[in-house]
Amino acid sequence: MPFLSDTLSRVKPSPTIAVTTKALQLKAEGKDVIGLGAGEPDFDTPQNIKDAAIRAIGAGKTKYTAVDGIPELKAAICAKFLRENGLTYTPAQITVGTGGKQTLYNALMATCNPGDEVIIPAPYWVSYPDMVLLAGGTPVPVVAGIETQFKLTPAQLEAAITPKTKWFIFNSPSNPTGAGYTRAELRALCDVLLRHPQVWIMSDDMYEHLVFGDFEFTTPAQIEPALYDRTLTCNGVSKSYAMTGWRIGYAAGPVALIKAMGTIQSQSTSNPCSVSQYAAVEALNGPQDFLALNRKVFERRRDLVVSMLNDCPGIICPTPEGAFYVYPDISGCIGKSTPNGTLISNDEVFVSALLEDTGVAVVFGAAFGLSPNFRVSYATADEALAEACKRIKGFCESLK
Repeated sequence: MPFLSDTLSRVKPSPTIAVTTKALQLKAEGKDVIGLGAGEPDFDTPQNIKDAAIRAIGAGKTKYTAVDGIPELKAAICAKFLRENGLTYTPAQITVGTGGKQTLYNALMATCNPGDEVIIPAPYWVSYPDMVLLAGGTPVPVVAGIETQFKLTPAQLEAAITPKTKWFIFNSPSNPTGAGYTRAELRALCDVLLRHPQVWIMSDDMYEHLVFGDFEFTTPAQIEPALYDRTLTCNGVSKSYAMTGWRIGYAAGPVALIKAMGTIQSQSTSNPCSVSQYAAVEALNGPQDFLALNRKVFERRRDLVVSMLNDCPGIICPTPEGAFYVYPDISGCIGKSTPNGTLISNDEVFVSALLEDTGVAVVFGAAFGLSPNFRVSYATADEALAEACKRIKGFCESLK
């Protein structure tokens, strides 16, 4: 359509949202669909957080707030960073956005010029490259495959950095793989970054509290204090606190960057929802005991899904350290055909045939920058996960 912006030609709609929409559509048509596409906890928001929102409404906290967050929430975020990560920030170094996605987008919009490169380990969250493109930058995907447990090596990072590199986007535990970098692995990446002072670090810590076993979460500014002044540490309440719909994300970094991000936000959305901000204050300041309980549930589901998927012919499913995703490799299924004659030529065909034949909705790997794979979100009931994996096994066994 001639009146649409050229910018649209640089980006595509979110494939994860598209899969979820398709699954809901099929359900509405009466089909038996198990949706494993959405990255959304199935737990309800804790009652104390909902009560805080109700109190805020009753107290009339329904007006405009400061563009990038109320003082109470900024103070709670500063306390969280000190308590959990050993990082000291002032309120002037904190920004609050409408979900974690907005804080990342604001940072890229505030800093990227044409020709600026942004290194993104692949597999990556689907939105990273498109946000870079919208900001006028150039995404530089660097593939970290199954042979390194989907983790970028220091040598790969070193090789990807050029004089044009502006940002390195880091996500641990990762969406879509659940891969988490150990303290030693992160230390090695930080050593590379120390040699390149023009490179800024955007650390997306959204899955910080969703780590399993004895895995210890760490973040770059915590590992290497010398990177503190060029690191934007991003987080939010969506995943850990089961508050996806409340739309509150936040970030901490140098004052000049935070101010620039506030300028972008002031001319786009202005402040995040006032009621959601007061709920987020309670989330960060209130009881945290439910986090460990939820983590145990997710760990049990991870073990169930990994075990069952590794029992499927043609599939290899590594065990992730965190988040609530697995990213199985389906190399053993490529080149085979379904009983009705569909050739499985790539992972997009695989997931489309899987949905049509079995009613299981997953996201194809090409959307995340690494094929042939698919992503499963196991943030749903054990019974549904077991049934979905059983159907996937049947589908794989039917391929010839």
